[in-house]
Amino acid sequence: MQEQTMQTIGADLHDNIGQLLSLTSLTLNSIELDNEPKARQKVDAAIDLTIRSIKEMRLLGKLLQGDQLVVMGLSAAIRHQVSWVEKSEKFQVSYAEDGELPAVNNPEKDLILFRILQEILNNIMKHAHATQISIRLDYQNEQLYLKVTDNGVGFDTADLQHTEGGMGLQNIRKRAGIIGGGANIDSAPGEGTAITIFTSYP
Repeated sequence: MQEQTMQTIGADLHDNIGQLLSLTSLTLNSIELDNEPKARQKVDAAIDLTIRSIKEMRLLGKLLQGDQLVVMGLSAAIRHQVSWVEKSEKFQVSYAEDGELPAVNNPEKDLILFRILQEILNNIMKHAHATQISIRLDYQNEQLYLKVTDNGVGFDTADLQHTEGGMGLQNIRKRAGIIGGGANIDSAPGEGTAITIFTSYP
């Protein structure tokens, strides 16, 4: 139980709080001092991100993030995450849905899917040098598909087997496997990346 708790805390620090701090850094670095009104907006956004990071740190101690996601629902949680990524003004982010999710959801799967999305977005912000991110949630025939694409530098998946990036891809596949699903990762140098997570649902 103690080991599982530490793993959960580590995942939250990496995926959730780490992403918030990355967005804060991107927002502050994009400030143009010769444009005071715009600079003020970005400073305010950075303050909001910092406040949220502090709140998340406090919640982490009680491991309440999962409960919050259950209340919001997967779609609402994704929309909330998209809004925070957009605050950096570094990315054009689109989010679309196809098919209506069942009224009875699966909180455990929702949480893992949301964590996978956070990890993918964090990787894009840190490594992809992308300007556009597309997120799509499709539900068809009791199958859920979460697809994230970017227009970044891409990579050769075969070259990442024994690197930090390769470990990140393995972690995405491992998490998808926990919920009985899988992950398709399509990328090539100079052609961006598309990652699709799929699982039965609910």
